[in-house]
Amino acid sequence: MVITWGAVTELLDPSQFLTGREIVLTTGVRQKTKAAQRQFVHILAANDAVALGFGTGLEHDSVPQATVDAAREVGLPVFEVPYQIPFAAITRLIAEALNSDHLKRVESLLKSHQKLAQTLLSSDLDSMLEELERMLGTQVALTLHGEVISGDYDPARSWHERPVATGLRDKCTLHIAEPYVHQQVVDYAQSLIGLELANKSRLRASQRHANGQVLEDLAGGALVGADAAGRLGALGLNTQREHSVILVQAPSQIERLQTLPLPSDLSSQVSAIIDGRLAIIVAHGKVQLSVKHLDEYLLAAGIPARVGYGGRYPNTTGIRWSYFEALESLRHGERVNEPTKLSLTSLLLAAHDVPLQDLAIEVLGPLQEFDASHDSDLLLTLSEYLNRDGSVGAVAESMGLHRNTVRYRIQQISDLSGYDPNVTSDRVQLWIALSALELG
Repeated sequence: MVITWGAVTELLDPSQFLTGREIVLTTGVRQKTKAAQRQFVHILAANDAVALGFGTGLEHDSVPQATVDAAREVGLPVFEVPYQIPFAAITRLIAEALNSDHLKRVESLLKSHQKLAQTLLSSDLDSMLEELERMLGTQVALTLHGEVISGDYDPARSWHERPVATGLRDKCTLHIAEPYVHQQVVDYAQSLIGLELANKSRLRASQRHANGQVLEDLAGGALVGADAAGRLGALGLNTQREHSVILVQAPSQIERLQTLPLPSDLSSQVSAIIDGRLAIIVAHGKVQLSVKHLDEYLLAAGIPARVGYGGRYPNTTGIRWSYFEALESLRHGERVNEPTKLSLTSLLLAAHDVPLQDLAIEVLGPLQEFDASHDSDLLLTLSEYLNRDGSVGAVAESMGLHRNTVRYRIQQISDLSGYDPNVTSDRVQLWIALSALELG
């Protein structure tokens, strides 16, 4: 039985001073009639009083029979308080009992806190959640952007959901199987989970930047042979196996890509940050399924991104080629980009010692300035012209323009850039510059 306090009153109607679950103490000095006595009992019952302590020896020699009868009707316990026992002694007894109960709950809560923290420090997050399950006596699970990262989560089951703050923009949720009655230890568990995930995110960002330096050296040709095998092996890669490289490009979300946990089928793979992109070196053979899953995961996380991937090849050279293919695939501009045959253009774009961005700015800068000041589409026209093999008719049809308008724009492009799209050598320069600009 829950008792919140002991309320002393001589009012005929004390309802406005009752909050529920009190033991009400009275001498009944104003309860002169049976009707008043019965009404007083009914008021206490309506306000969820726990019991009525009736003081005798002052106004009444014994508990009035009308009070006893009414209490029996509503199921309210009544006990007699003799004149020799002050009401203060009863309220003091209640206060001491409440304080003792509170101390027991605090001690139990602190022990639970210590147990959860010790489990997390000595083991891992999964073990801590298992300990929380034992404390709550029900199943718990943890999801991130809808992806289960711990526990056995069945969406068909009824769950109580508690958001977990990680300090990042990750949508993390603690699920507790119904029926669930709130326990304070859950609040502490939320804090521990959030702290652990935030620490893992910082560690993940540090590892990805370090891994990115290795991958950058490999792609740039500074890391070859046994040295390459050794450094990649230190990352946990078996270079004798076939690998495929997945690239995620989201310029506005680079900070999130540095710390973002990966979905379950990619979480054990080596990941890195290279040239502002998230790279994942995949050892298993189901790359297409993982790419599809990754795209769905990024959408759920609210990250607008392009995903590209390369073919599967063995050895350190194979990882390098797969990276180049993934980089080339991103030029398709789709949300998910499949690998295509590697081109000389993609190799030039991947070379760090070739100043392609400077070339792009030098060649296309005048077109960008003209488009900005005249609200024109010279860059778009150039892209369409190159992608459609220099067909004026095809460009006119795709852009909804007259052929003469297209020809006039091509002449403007030639005049402003100094390169004629109709000359093969100049067309190559413009193509490489445009490609570098798109990936820059």
